[in-house]
Amino acid sequence: MSNPNPHDDLRQLVAAASHMVAFTGAGISAESGIPTYRGDDGLWNKYDPAKFANIDNFYKDPGYYWNFFREVRYPAISKAQPNDAHTALAELEAKGILKAVITQNIDGLQQAAGSKNVLELHGNTRRIICLQCSRQRAMDDVYQQLDTELPPTCPSCGGTLKPDVVFFGESLPADVLEGAVAAAQACDLFLVVGSSLVVQPAAGLPALARRNGARLVIINRDPTPLDQMADLVFNQRASDVLRTVSS
Repeated sequence: MSNPNPHDDLRQLVAAASHMVAFTGAGISAESGIPTYRGDDGLWNKYDPAKFANIDNFYKDPGYYWNFFREVRYPAISKAQPNDAHTALAELEAKGILKAVITQNIDGLQQAAGSKNVLELHGNTRRIICLQCSRQRAMDDVYQQLDTELPPTCPSCGGTLKPDVVFFGESLPADVLEGAVAAAQACDLFLVVGSSLVVQPAAGLPALARRNGARLVIINRDPTPLDQMADLVFNQRASDVLRTVSS
């Protein structure tokens, strides 16, 4: 696009869109204080995901994960609040412009900002499930339980509790992935926000949208493998870009 102000170009794309879909990754929540997974300060540079986020290891020693959750994950997620980027997407949905948010995030901040149609590819750590009876509990309640029981067990049946998230070695929920694919195929504007676009199969969704005729915009602090495919690329903070679109 030829406009010397790419923010104007983005506003024009949004104004022309009849079916816009957003795809969010860890970068959008970094501004809320939740560490990203990759990059110099990424979580997986400090904690080996093969140990802390692998489903086989969880089954072998759930207490190992729950200690990591108590010391590292809960303090960041429990304090986090939606930032301007989350709010901007929620406002675009409320205006009828944005039809769905597909997210790789497990923090629930997009829903907290007011979004209704959120497809959580990797689950939500604020939901804790029993692997035996499937009862759900709130993250805060289970955190309190960790003071006296590690790993925590289900109060109903004594079964193992696990955050309702996708660990390495697990498949994405089929119904959510199917919904995300349908959204990518149906949209005429696909907006990537805060994703490095390296984790498959989710990272293939922008290319799928492009092949089906959608315009593609990528907002991410670092370059991604799909930048050359995009109509617009912003290597900026998500809130700085989206604030100009929703206002």
